[in-house]
Amino acid sequence: MSVDGPRGNPLDLAVIGNCRTAALMDVGGRITWWCFPRFDSDPILSRLLAGSEEKGFCDVVLEGAVASESTYLRNTAIVQTTIRDAAGNALRITDFMPRFKRFERVFNPPQIFRRIEPAAGLPRIKIRVRPTFNYGGPYASRASGSNHIRYSGGADALRVTTDAALSYIAHETPFALIKPVTLILGPDEPFEAAVDTASREFLERTREYWLDWVRSLAVPLEFQVEIIRAAITLKLCNFEETGAIIAAHTTSIPEVPGTQRTWDYRYCWLRDAFFVIKALNRLGATQTMEEYIHYITNIAVDGERPLRPVYGIVPTEPLEERIATELEGFQGCGPVRVGNQAVEQLQHDTYGSVILAASQMFIDERLPRKGDADLFRRLEPLGVQARRFAFEPDAGPWEHRARQRVHTHSATMCWVACDRLARIALRLGLTDRAAHWRAEAEVLRHEILKRAWNERLGALAGALDGSELDASVLLLPELGLLAANDERFVRTCAVIGKDLSRNGFIMRYTARDDFGLPVTAFLVCQFWYIDALLSLGRTHEARELFSDLLTRRNRFGLLSEDIHPATGELWGNLPQTYSMAGIINTGRILSRSWQEAWAQT
Repeated sequence: MSVDGPRGNPLDLAVIGNCRTAALMDVGGRITWWCFPRFDSDPILSRLLAGSEEKGFCDVVLEGAVASESTYLRNTAIVQTTIRDAAGNALRITDFMPRFKRFERVFNPPQIFRRIEPAAGLPRIKIRVRPTFNYGGPYASRASGSNHIRYSGGADALRVTTDAALSYIAHETPFALIKPVTLILGPDEPFEAAVDTASREFLERTREYWLDWVRSLAVPLEFQVEIIRAAITLKLCNFEETGAIIAAHTTSIPEVPGTQRTWDYRYCWLRDAFFVIKALNRLGATQTMEEYIHYITNIAVDGERPLRPVYGIVPTEPLEERIATELEGFQGCGPVRVGNQAVEQLQHDTYGSVILAASQMFIDERLPRKGDADLFRRLEPLGVQARRFAFEPDAGPWEHRARQRVHTHSATMCWVACDRLARIALRLGLTDRAAHWRAEAEVLRHEILKRAWNERLGALAGALDGSELDASVLLLPELGLLAANDERFVRTCAVIGKDLSRNGFIMRYTARDDFGLPVTAFLVCQFWYIDALLSLGRTHEARELFSDLLTRRNRFGLLSEDIHPATGELWGNLPQTYSMAGIINTGRILSRSWQEAWAQT
């Protein structure tokens, strides 16, 4: 809470954003993470990774505070926090990033609005703004204007425009909150409007935008609240300017404490395309889906070979990995990484991921521009690459840094590339190309299923000719490689449910990797396992696991990447696109239909 002292579960964080930038805040209204002015920029508010150092945050401290509560305004990306003291005084903070239609286009500047209002009595507060620059370094200078404070020290200066007393903010001086005040954190440019009037107008228009957006979603009967929150979160991971969807808004929240398992997820992985597009398609969020498909397709046809597994939100920008030495790390657990070494890896599933995403353009009649023969011809070279690399070793879906194998998932996605090209060609009436790619796909399918099966395991292994289990094989029926009722898959599910389960959570794998033995469970694997159970008709068991998984979300309804099977603590970067898409995809197929509900009334 926004008092000096304990602040609750460290991953009880909410995300606010506007599809250009985003920030994380805790239950007491402290903004602890904000990459400014884009998702992948320098975190000008970096407290989340500052360890023991009190820097890189913006908060409101109520003298004598004893309690705080924080929640999203229903069906929006707006967070409201109430803080109370022992004498009954209280204040309310409303945080949002503007997003609404203006001049026939979306208005979404890289700004945070903090509206601070007295809610009861006469609260005495101080406002603290402590930005950092260059990944945790101090600001070089601070200068005050007539109604703003300018902080500089990096590529982009921060201007805090306000109708509060500047001296109170600059010196963190306590004062009585007798009327609403607003902070506008954003670019170093004049804010040419009355602060109070603009904050009220922008708040209402932003609220109306999110309500209208949610109203357009095709939500199922059950799990509506959870799916709506997941959908808004997924939308907040969309960098609208290019169509990219990032894996998470943070870097270097470790998979497990005390290890080197820290990664920068503020980029777009091609592998995520399958799960994200499926989620957006099922919700009817066609514009976001279309933008993401265009982002991926642009990468696919720009002539670069081979494909990289991960790209920046602007695809041409470099992602070389380095360590940010000015930040101690989440709860002191470093290193803090900037960039991601995965950009240098071979991950052959990317070819199938791109073609699988692009295939939506050939079958979805809602899209204003359908795929045609010209696009198909530009995708075919990816199929050639997939056929070439299907049985070549790579880093695999878990991006192992020190070993390569012929991973079953990677080989299967190469099969997906050939299979979907065959289907697209048939749909376009290109019968000769359809026959060619169908033949190529059949060769791959036969070889994969022969070499993936391990009789000793009694299951499909994670690598061809391998002997270790891997949860990624749970996707094989959904991808179409074999039927869910195929005896090999039925036996595989049974083995995974027994040998990869830790306190009811499915691990990615349990074998030693680059950093030792895995400790935490990757949450998306739990969704894959639930989906597999559903495909096998084990609906009751699937519903129980899904309901339990929903209780593991943080208090704002968000999931990170990992969960500790013993403690139930969330770990890893937040909010995780994989996990939030899992809520949508699994929730929709688990839900009863609206027709069933009416039939039972």
